[in-house]
Amino acid sequence: MKYRAWTWLRLFRRLMLSLLVFIAAYMLLAFLLSRISVNSRDEDPDSAVAIYLRTNGVHTDVVFPVENEVFNWKQFVRVGHTVANDAALAYVAFGWGDRDFYLHTPEWSDLKFRTAFNAAFYLGTSAMHVVFLDQPLEGERCRKIFVSRREYADMVAFVQKSFARDTAGNPRPILHSGYGLNDIFYEAEGRYSLFYTCNSWTNNTLKSGRQKAALWTLTDGGIFCHYQ
Repeated sequence: MKYRAWTWLRLFRRLMLSLLVFIAAYMLLAFLLSRISVNSRDEDPDSAVAIYLRTNGVHTDVVFPVENEVFNWKQFVRVGHTVANDAALAYVAFGWGDRDFYLHTPEWSDLKFRTAFNAAFYLGTSAMHVVFLDQPLEGERCRKIFVSRREYADMVAFVQKSFARDTAGNPRPILHSGYGLNDIFYEAEGRYSLFYTCNSWTNNTLKSGRQKAALWTLTDGGIFCHYQ
């Protein structure tokens, strides 16, 4: 019995050591790769469209004009799906993330182990968070970015592809799911994991428009460090 107990203890120690090594390597790799910049030179001198990059300290969104000469988001996402139905709001923010986390964890105090586990290990589904808003205020947590019409069109296409569609090709709203008066969730494509987070999605949105971005990032800091 003593030998068996010692064997199990050694196995447990090895597992804990392996887990610690994995966590350390994961965090180090995430930090280093997030500091490697891509698209540091803007090859398109046209800067006709102003967009915004914002964070709440953990989660990032991209913010687009609701309507301009390139694209009218009113033809794709519906302000009528929100409680306020305020058609006067001129901007719309997009964020992607784990569906269960989004819908059932409005505050960190609401986080459950099952939700975190499923999100981390590619077991859940995803959702798009759409927020209609006034013009964002620039600051430490909100950066204005000027892009060309072509770059903006490519970013619009990337965001559209992130929405799950019905048989008619329309985005699928999750009705009565918003946090407030001016937001709504939609079903989305892809799955959240330890290696692809909400911030990874935002980073890839920037890449799609050939904007400054991290080589790979999991955090908002890995994006905002390129916009100091």
